[in-house]
Amino acid sequence: MRIIAGAWGGRRLRAPSGRDVRPTTDRVREAWMSAMAPLLEGARVVDLFAGSGALGLEALSRGAEHVVFVERARTSLAALRANIESLGAGSRVQVVARDAFRWVAGLEPGAFDLALADPPYDRGDAIRLVEHFLQHPFARELWIEHRISEVLPVASDVRIRRYGDTAITRIEAPR
Repeated sequence: MRIIAGAWGGRRLRAPSGRDVRPTTDRVREAWMSAMAPLLEGARVVDLFAGSGALGLEALSRGAEHVVFVERARTSLAALRANIESLGAGSRVQVVARDAFRWVAGLEPGAFDLALADPPYDRGDAIRLVEHFLQHPFARELWIEHRISEVLPVASDVRIRRYGDTAITRIEAPR
């Protein structure tokens, strides 16, 4: 796993260990970040279910101003912190060792420009996060990775990108 582009392009990242770990592939992350590119410069970003931090670190590499990483698994937190240290990104990040759902419940509307989320598959977390976001939009946009077969509770006009059995859905905050 590596940073694809930007200031840290090509730098290797440490992946957390464990059977339940499912890092976003480089191919999907590249497509995701390329689609987000016009939104990243100077953005305040939250990376929910952060894992290794690859999504948020890629956003920083491509011009985001600040990223908050939210992760609760110890092995993932260890990898995340090691990756932040190896890139020297400490001054531009905050790590929150907490359950993502509990943490977003305390956010004000529009607290972030962009929210990135890669929740575990097949547990209903993607649906639950979208439902919360539609009621309490804590960012201007939520970009969420999920299994293509998981139908999110969104309007038919949202943008969904498909990559094999993976989908990235972009949801704008309700007005």
